[in-house]
Amino acid sequence: MSIDLQCRIPNNVGLAERPALRHLLEWFDGRYRDWWQDWGPLGMAEAQVYLRTPVDVDAQGWASYGHVKLRDYRWGVFQAPPKPDRRALFGRIAGQPVWQTLPQEYAQVVRRHLVTQGDTEPGSVEQTRRLAASAPSLYDLRNLIQFSVEEGRHLWAMVHLLFDHFGAEGRDEAEGLLSRRAGDPGQPRLLEAFNHQIEDWLSYFLWCFLADRDGKYQLLAVAESAFDPLARTVQFMLTEEAHHMFIGEDGLRRVVQRSLELMQANDTDQIGPLGGIELPLIQRYINLWAPRIYDLFGNDESARPAELFDCGLRGRAFEPGYAEHQRLEEPISVERRLGDALSTVQVPARAALNGVMRQAYLKEVEGLLGRINRMIERAGAGPGLRLPSPRFNR
Repeated sequence: MSIDLQCRIPNNVGLAERPALRHLLEWFDGRYRDWWQDWGPLGMAEAQVYLRTPVDVDAQGWASYGHVKLRDYRWGVFQAPPKPDRRALFGRIAGQPVWQTLPQEYAQVVRRHLVTQGDTEPGSVEQTRRLAASAPSLYDLRNLIQFSVEEGRHLWAMVHLLFDHFGAEGRDEAEGLLSRRAGDPGQPRLLEAFNHQIEDWLSYFLWCFLADRDGKYQLLAVAESAFDPLARTVQFMLTEEAHHMFIGEDGLRRVVQRSLELMQANDTDQIGPLGGIELPLIQRYINLWAPRIYDLFGNDESARPAELFDCGLRGRAFEPGYAEHQRLEEPISVERRLGDALSTVQVPARAALNGVMRQAYLKEVEGLLGRINRMIERAGAGPGLRLPSPRFNR
């Protein structure tokens, strides 16, 4: 599965032998570059940037690093290697061979998934395009541009599947993916969280810390899908998503560390005039962004995730780590509105798969915030940072 770097679209999916698909992707390349010129990182088109570029799918050497003019960057289409005789892991088809061609009865639900996932990727680029002009360091600027080109490549990943499996309908959807705009009142992005502009770097760090971790969970949910092209596509995407989460975690850590240094050096909590960000303000930023991102998981109790699980298309994050993959009768706690009050009830996991995923996500984020809070505790700087209640936006 080595990558064909001679093709106009770098790929490891055999485009050289598939002229019709290659033609569609070359058409998209022109449209995409027009969009990138208008909505990519502001003022960076002519910049020479040190970037990571996929060159293989081997875990030991899947990417190369080097300087490239951003205008000349080549996006590509990549999938993880196929697993011989791979079998469905979950749902009523568990144990059966996975699908290379999508069964017709699942076409619309998969198409909807590809469009929704694909729509988030250019949305992230549009939200953050102005940040290049205010980067606090060259290190942060490079990370922002790496983030942007990879969010763009994840759009390419979804467009490839739309073209390959939906033909002319996929082309129509690709037009839509490039015509919607983050925050546009007439043609907004599909998910509300992607319609809020990210105007400052603390917001950006928290976006990567919280939203890209949500993205990890959404990708993991289909990483074992019985639709094998989708599973292999998102497995490759996950290799890049890790860096986006690191940007957020490292950025938040550095902001808090600098705030603590200023507080200790000047013996005051009022560090705003000294160029620092006061801890209560950081908490307000968390309160702003977290509820918007909670909403990306959907309602705790929903019939659609159970249906997708049952047909083998979408599982739980870290599905291989669970002991049982079909009945999902183990009880979990969810909050349900009863009249004017909220009550905690026990329901089978299959009835609340969104809630299962959100609970796992919150546990992970709380653990990462715990690392930050240990810094604050060691500095004797008062109460730590916390996540707002998941009841917000629910």
